[in-house]
Amino acid sequence: MAPSKAPAGHFSILYFAAASTFTNRANEHLSAPVEARDLFSKLEELYPGIKDKVLSSCAVTVNLSYIDIDGDDAPDLGVVIKEGDEVAIIPPVSSG
Repeated sequence: MAPSKAPAGHFSILYFAAASTFTNRANEHLSAPVEARDLFSKLEELYPGIKDKVLSSCAVTVNLSYIDIDGDDAPDLGVVIKEGDEVAIIPPVSSG
């Protein structure tokens, strides 16, 4: 089932694999705007423990473009997630 469009003043966040399992959600809407540098802290407030257990190894996309917000010198720390944007939290995919 496709996620619903975010209401005014919000963005959509999609959770995949371990992120979905940890949050017990496939998606939700959060208030916008949010600086990319603050996204993991915001999610940690909502889901204590998610930062270390899930987010530390996840990829993040905004509107289907990967962003790098891991570390103090990451190039996309200044990205602002705006109203109507779609963010995806994508844990590593294992094979075997």
